[in-house]
Amino acid sequence: MRTDSSPGTLPAREHLPAGDAGTPVLDVVIPVYNEEKDLPPCVRRLHEHLARTFPYAFRITIADNASTDTTPLVAARLAAEIPEVGTVRLEQKGRGRALRTVWSASDAPVLAYMDVDLSTDLNALLPLVAPLISGHSDLAIGSRLARASRVVRGPKREFISRAYNLILRGSLQARFSDAQCGFKAIRRDVAQALLPLVEDTGWFFDTELLVLAERAGLRIHEVPVDWVDDPDSTVHIVRTATEDLKGVWRVGKALATGSLPLDRLARPFGDDPRDRELTGVPHGLARQLVGFCVVGGLSTLFYLVLYSAFRQAAGPQTANALALLVSAVANTAANRRLTFGVRGRGGAVRHQAQGLVVFGIGLALTSGSLAALNAAGDSAAHSTELAVLVAANLAATVLRFLLFRAWVFPDRAHTGPAPTAARSAPIPTSARPAPAPTSARPAPAPYVWPQATTHLHAAETTNATTQPRPACPHSTDPGDTR
Repeated sequence: MRTDSSPGTLPAREHLPAGDAGTPVLDVVIPVYNEEKDLPPCVRRLHEHLARTFPYAFRITIADNASTDTTPLVAARLAAEIPEVGTVRLEQKGRGRALRTVWSASDAPVLAYMDVDLSTDLNALLPLVAPLISGHSDLAIGSRLARASRVVRGPKREFISRAYNLILRGSLQARFSDAQCGFKAIRRDVAQALLPLVEDTGWFFDTELLVLAERAGLRIHEVPVDWVDDPDSTVHIVRTATEDLKGVWRVGKALATGSLPLDRLARPFGDDPRDRELTGVPHGLARQLVGFCVVGGLSTLFYLVLYSAFRQAAGPQTANALALLVSAVANTAANRRLTFGVRGRGGAVRHQAQGLVVFGIGLALTSGSLAALNAAGDSAAHSTELAVLVAANLAATVLRFLLFRAWVFPDRAHTGPAPTAARSAPIPTSARPAPAPTSARPAPAPYVWPQATTHLHAAETTNATTQPRPACPHSTDPGDTR
């Protein structure tokens, strides 16, 4: 898993200003591999749809992903025929590699990609990119699993898709509904920060990008789509599923160890009234209380299970001490990550040591309660012992939260005045130039494909070659027909 440093904290999202008609706002990438037959009708249909419905200037980039047929020649002819179309060829396969190449070098503020078979209805394209243009969201994905979606595909692919998304929810706590749909968009500033952290160069690229974005707190917009399965898909299901599961394990391990600098992807929320400073209200108190209660409830259940197990072989005091010690270590680790948002290994030993002090206080309360129970009667029932311990733990919970918040995990980031993100003045509606009519839209200026990009490995940069085109070039990769 890459640990390259990212450019830093992202600025507040803002509506993209209405620029000159010839400046591309959207760059749609079509990754292809041996698609000489499907490519021309796909590009012409997509171009006609964008020219008719999209209010900004756009670019279509054909990413030829090491095709062995005449796809490069077909792409070059399309680029020469249509001003808004460009092509790039990569000598290595991999959809993720192609998207990384194109997105890293593109000058368009909104980047998207779709499959060459156009399985997704193009009427969803404007709703996909609109939240990114307006500044509402950071990424957008088409979802075939939303209730409003209309999907035509076989039961085998339906089962595989739903099973894969259940795996993502169970293992990586993903909340987005469809990671595999080949219909996604991202803001360029977000892509520049995320791409250095994404390692996969194949089919798992989308999933890894979405998981890291979600864990970093970025906003993902989902659009229900109408989708018709391509019966001629060349995707190798078993091999792709195996690679995806390997990717799930790798990303899950990296997230568990805190080896990714996701805090550098933080973005201020903007003008949400809930995010404004309120006098006398500690920052994040409500969220931390909820997280602490959830962790505390699970820890209490874990503690009771351990106590019941230890009680079979030891006395009540010994069983209580062992169960509380084990559950305290787990409780401190869970609160450190989930409640107070501390990631990485820095200070972990100190936090556990301080947590053991808090554990000592809880031990004193629970042990004292057991001692008082034993003094009241010679042989208390096991259910009575559990009830007393639950009451003692509830009493210790309030003190534990206060000590965690004020001593173990203090919110040092908000001890001083919160920095104010610079915001540019909005463009008055009357001063914004109206989009040029479709018929009068001038051809965009030729886009010069850079010789190298800072986000590519040396091998990838060496293998990227360009094809002549009048409008715009990008990257390459086989089409994703999932």
